[in-house]
Order: sequence, then C-alpha cells, then structure tokens
Amino acid sequence: MLLGKIFGKVTTNDFKFLVEHETRKFEYVQVYHGAYDYVLCQIVELEKQENMTTALCQVIGYKDVKDGKIKQLRIPFEPGSEVFNAEDDFIKKVIKLEEGDDGAYLGKLEGRDISVELDLKKLLTKHLAILAKSGSGKSYTVGVLLEEIMEKKVPLLIIDPHGEYSSMKFPNDNEEEKKEMPYFNVKPQGYTINEYGDTTINQDVRPLRLPANLSSSELVDLLPIKLSSNQLGVLYSATQHLKSCDFDSVLYSLQEEESNAKWNIISALEQLRDKNLFSSAPTPYHELIKSGTCSVINLKGIDPDFQDIIVYKLAKDLFELRKQEKIPPFFLVIEEAHNYCPERSFGEKKSSKVLRNIASEGRKFGLGFCVISQRPARIDKSVVSQCSTQIIMKITNPNDLKAISASVEGITSVAEKEIQNLSIGTALVTGLTDVPLFVRVRPRKTLHGGHAIDILHGTKKENKTTTKEENIIDKVSAFEEQEILPIITPTRSIKDIMLMSERPIANVHLVLVPVFILTCSDGNDTYKLLVNRINGAIIVDKDEFDNKFLPQLEKLNKKELRVLQIAYQLKTFSLLDLIHKMGTNLDSSQELARLVNEKYLLQTNKQEYKLNEKFIFNKLENYKTFDEPHYEHIDYHEKQESKLSIDDVIQIVQKFTSINDHAEAYLVTYHIVFKDDATNTPSSATDSQQAKTSQTLKESASSQTAHQEYTNKENLEDET
Repeated sequence: MLLGKIFGKVTTNDFKFLVEHETRKFEYVQVYHGAYDYVLCQIVELEKQENMTTALCQVIGYKDVKDGKIKQLRIPFEPGSEVFNAEDDFIKKVIKLEEGDDGAYLGKLEGRDISVELDLKKLLTKHLAILAKSGSGKSYTVGVLLEEIMEKKVPLLIIDPHGEYSSMKFPNDNEEEKKEMPYFNVKPQGYTINEYGDTTINQDVRPLRLPANLSSSELVDLLPIKLSSNQLGVLYSATQHLKSCDFDSVLYSLQEEESNAKWNIISALEQLRDKNLFSSAPTPYHELIKSGTCSVINLKGIDPDFQDIIVYKLAKDLFELRKQEKIPPFFLVIEEAHNYCPERSFGEKKSSKVLRNIASEGRKFGLGFCVISQRPARIDKSVVSQCSTQIIMKITNPNDLKAISASVEGITSVAEKEIQNLSIGTALVTGLTDVPLFVRVRPRKTLHGGHAIDILHGTKKENKTTTKEENIIDKVSAFEEQEILPIITPTRSIKDIMLMSERPIANVHLVLVPVFILTCSDGNDTYKLLVNRINGAIIVDKDEFDNKFLPQLEKLNKKELRVLQIAYQLKTFSLLDLIHKMGTNLDSSQELARLVNEKYLLQTNKQEYKLNEKFIFNKLENYKTFDEPHYEHIDYHEKQESKLSIDDVIQIVQKFTSINDHAEAYLVTYHIVFKDDATNTPSSATDSQQAKTSQTLKESASSQTAHQEYTNKENLEDET
C-alpha cells in the first residue's frame, strides 16, 4: 500500500514523507532506491498539523546480495520517492527473522504477524542482559526464554532469590493468557525442574550442600568479616599444615594458636559452620549440571550475606569444572544480579570477581551467562558491557536510562526515549540483529511464579557468522543421550579384538556400563577408583571387565577376622595349616564354614582353602585408575541402567577409604558374537561375571546399610 511521498530534507539516515493513508508509529515501510533496490525503513515519529500529517522515518538499510548483510545507504533517496507499507517477507528477509532449528520463539514483531526467533547458538555464547524496572515483567520474560532453552536440552542453573522459577514445572493455567495462545501458536506445558535450597525454610526443595573441603584462600573469601593483616597471618599459620581445610579442622587448629586475633576468626567460622551450608557429602555438581536438566537454586528466606556466599562458591566451582570439561556446557541465570555483582561504587560482593570473570571468559569455555536486574545503574558496568544481547523493558529512572545508554551498544536516541513508554508485553531487543527490535512477547507455556502479570518478552536474531567457540548448542549435543556421553574406553579397540581373535567374529556389540569415578584419599595419597554403579564392585581391569567386591568385615567376629588374615598370608592352606598358624588347638572349622558360606574363601577340596579372588583384601590404592571421562559421540547397542546411587556407593566404599569427589561416566565394554556360535546372542558383556557371582552381588549390594560395630578403615593387609 502506498503511504505517501518523501519531501523536504533527505539524508542517508532519515527522511520525512507526507502521509496519504493512515499509518502508525514504528510501522515498517519500504522505499525504492535506484542504486540499492528496495530499502527497509521505520516510522519513528508522526506529526499532525491542521491539514496534513508528516512521518519521520529512520533508514534501517538494504540487504547486500553478495554477503547477505544489512548495509546502510551511501546515497540518499530522491525527494518525491514513494513510501510503501513494507511486506512481511521483505521485513524477514532484511532483518533475518527466518525460522530455524536453533531458534527460540519469543513472540511477534510489534504490529506485525511475524514470528521473532532468537538464534540460541549466538544468544547462549554472547551473554544476555535483561533490564527492566520492578513490575514490568522481567521474570515473566525470562520464563519465556528459559522454556525455549529447555526445549533444546541445554543445562540450566538459575540463581533464584525470590523462589519464583519453580513454578515452571506446572502448565500455565491463566485464563487470559490461554486465550492469546492460539494466536502465538503455543500451548500450556510444564517442564522438569530440580529445586535446591534450605529445607528448613522450604520443605519441598532438595537440600543444597556445598563442599566443606575449602582452600585457605576460599576461607578468606567466604568469611563474613574482613580480616586484618594480623588475622590473615593467624589463619595462614593455622591452615598451612592442614591436609583438609574443613571447618572442624581449621577451628581446632586455630584453638592452638596463641594470638588473641584468632577469636574473631573462630566466631566467624563457627557462624558459617552452623548454617549447615557446607558438608562432607555436598550436592554433586554433576547432578546440578546435566543435559536436559534445569536446576533452580531457591534462595528465598536465606540471609543476603549467605546468598552471596552460595553464589560465589557455586559460580567459582562450576566455572573451574567447566574449564576442565568435567561438566557439560550450561547456561547460568542470575536474578537480581545487582545484589551479586554490583557496580563498584555500591560496594563489593564476594561473588563479584568470579561473575566478572565468567562474563569476560565464560564464552570461551561454553558457559552462557544471563544477568537480570531492575536497577541497571547498580549492576557492574563491566558485566553488562560483556552482554552483547540485551532485552530491555520499561525503565523510567533517569540513572538507569543513563546507565543503559552508556553500556548498551546500538541504542539510538529514539529507542532510548521509547524505553520509558514501553507497554507491558513489549520488549526492546538489541544485539542479535543489526537493528533494535520491538517485540510483543508470547504467553508463557508454564505457570508464572511471580506477580499476575499478563506481559511477556521478546527478542531477535543476529546475522554474524557463528564460530566454533560460539556454538554452545553443538557442544551441548555431546551430552545428550544416544549421542555423546561421558565415556571411558578400553585400551583395546574393536580392531585389536578382531585381529587377536582366533575365531571368526560376526559382530562386536558395544555395551555401556554405568560407573562412578571416585576420588579417594588415604593420608597423603590421593587416587581414583572405578566403581560399578550396578553392583558397587571395584572395576580393577577395564579391558577384561574384572570386578572385585569389598568384603563386609563389620559382619565378622574377631576369630573370623583372624582366620581371614591368616588366609591372606597363606593364600592356600589346609585346616592343619590354620591351626598351626593360629597357635591353638581350638577348632576353627565353624569359622571356615562361615567364611566359605560368605564366599570370602573357596574350598578347593576337602583339605584345602584359598581366598576368593573376587574380593579385595589388600590396599584399595593397588586398584587405582588413571582414566578420565571424555565426551564423545558413540553408537551403542545397550546402555545399562544404574541401580546404585552415589550415597549407596559411598556407604560401601567409605569403610575402607575417604571419598573426596565423584563423577559419573560410562565404561565401554564389548560383547563378541562369533560366526560359529549360533547360540551366542547379543547380551551384556557382564552377563557371565554377574551369573558367576550372583550371591556375592546380592551380598555386596546389601552393604548399603551402615553398621556401627566395625568402623576401622584399615584393611586386612594393614592389620596383618
């Protein structure tokens, strides 16, 4: 439709035209240019006089056919050029609103029935800032974004000070919003949410526990008081010889110090300890960050100082684990970010430094970052400046507007003025396209946990080329089931097996066995064990899939333990050998029978006995592994299900060693199908071992119950 003709002064950036047909502010128009073909423009202001209406237009640009980028005019339009209402296809073509597999649908272009999708590959790696005044719908807008991210199975961690994101597990039941859903083509839906927090405040959450084993520098950072140089010296003196800086060890060591400067430190440490935030059995980080999982850290009701400590410790540890590729790429969302990384003139928080580091370096390691704030002027400028995508809703505070203009690229004077007038349900999105977009946000699929706001949020796409460093969704696909998993591979390859086999092989089936990699310590020695998550056995040879079980020594009496010690020394023995070694004529046949029944001893014939090699009777360190899981795509025939949790395994293993950390992985095992074996069917490579030790597996799995009688962690080798 012809809207009018250009008149008066014309520049390469803007022009005016006489309005001949009714139009409105922010309407998109197109004008033919002799050198560039049609050019996309936008009405930014309308002025009505007695007998005419004029429109001020801003030139957006034209799409260069050579590189596909939006280019600005170098030659102005001719006065008298006709201005037409822009066609939807032309708008989508110029500002790149085409739909894609990696798009996040957030709403429709203001005034048009054009869907706006964000390119998540770019959004999740270039960081995001969502800025708006209180009550303008920040949390609702974030919910729309998070729904789209969860659809792509990207791991999410949300720092939630107000406890309003757990509602995403429920479908939206707001009747007014449900009426709008058909227009936006969405339906109510709930998602799986894992919520962690203080169970004394909210009984519905999982307990959040942080690792109690801290470094001396972490202790200094975490203390709720600022230490003087004298106090720092006292703390250093107390911790320099400690193998483990847990609270009890540090407090005990501080008690031995002579300086009176220790008392304030002791008081602060006791305050931290008594909050029960830190534990020797912390919440596993691999549980928080998992493919397809959204973890919400509900801080509602927790003292702000301790909220700061939680954010500091979580962000610091997870960033380090991500650098080491020990957890998958994930997206970190910080609500009320001005409380955790404030502008330096408003003070420094414990979490400020680590969040600044994530903002500046996180994208290199596949850690996406989103900050949300109702006070843009109070959030760290260096953090906001690293967020190349901004979603801005209504803001009226002059200081906040000034802060946005100073830290957000692409904000024009017209856009800055309009931020104050944005209606609920409309957002200004910058950074993902060459021009700012006004987007009417779609209704949420999930239930909104905050105020009953019928607003939503929107955003846009960028048209720069995505680098490998930026492509977080491609990285995350490595952590999706049946694609890429944390894998431990055998030393021998399938090719080696084919070459070494004396029988013709028809096929080799890959079976994935779930395992834990436990980091253990005995004194000064630290080592790792590979533990079967199906039966709790220690995998001592990954190529042969040799499993050995830990004996339940707490169930044996002293005489049975003595017999077992002698059996360990003699290896193979008769009853007469046993009597001679024990130095007594007392009958030990009852103890022998019990140990044979428990499968700890095997009776080779009526006269001889030997240790069952399926049990471990010497130092666990002898069975340490040097394997680290690596993430890769693998096509498998079977992936076995885990039957034991980490708590089950800890109860089995901690009687023999101290456990510092754990990681989940899958061990690749091979089941060989021979051509001349018609009865050989594809089954688990562990079937034969499990069949042979069915009784010991049952007994080993039952060792999940803790027994108080036997607490000595020394093994038979040490006792002998």
